[in-house]
Amino acid sequence: MKKLTNDGLKEVAGQFAHEMSTHHIDDIVGASDGKHVGTYLEHSFKNYLKKYFESKNWGNSAKGIDLPDINTDIKFTSIRQPQSSLPFKDASQKIFGLGYNLIVFVYDKDDDRENNIVFTSVDFIDKSATADYTTTKIIRQTLDVDGNDDDLYAVLSDRNLPGDDITYNNIIKRIRENGVRQGYISISNALQWRASYKRIIKVAGTVEGVDKLYG
Repeated sequence: MKKLTNDGLKEVAGQFAHEMSTHHIDDIVGASDGKHVGTYLEHSFKNYLKKYFESKNWGNSAKGIDLPDINTDIKFTSIRQPQSSLPFKDASQKIFGLGYNLIVFVYDKDDDRENNIVFTSVDFIDKSATADYTTTKIIRQTLDVDGNDDDLYAVLSDRNLPGDDITYNNIIKRIRENGVRQGYISISNALQWRASYKRIIKVAGTVEGVDKLYG
């Protein structure tokens, strides 16, 4: 059996989405809780992966990312509100990315249909593209017009980035040293990051770091 890789993950993800979209799933009939549906689908996908790949650690979403061997987290979300919570580590994630990849399955659930789960898209977001869209766009625009450190500080403040002066100054130093890549997730501030994937669905397959796998 082959070792699990992100390339292998991408190859079978669309296959899984297609197969799950073609029959009735009794176990989620009547379930209105997105967490219940998402947990069922995540377990189903992991079991599907285990038919094709081996991995030392299949992960535990309660303790961290779902597929730690390939540094990738799995998200299942409804097309009605394609979003999820993400663990909050520090404010810099919003600018430099989450530090891990995401595979996002977007589904439409309708128990009145024979095929009551239909996947509308499956997208893979490389960790390099997991920062906040608007924040990184404004920072990049500020750098393009030779903005100084005060200008960058004002951007962080205007975006209500969590943190104090030390946090902001450390982030500004890192921006100066490494630059900022454009992110494509919309991340709102909370005790956990709240991520919206509407833009991901729109740009997948057209920008670097966001691959459309299905839909």
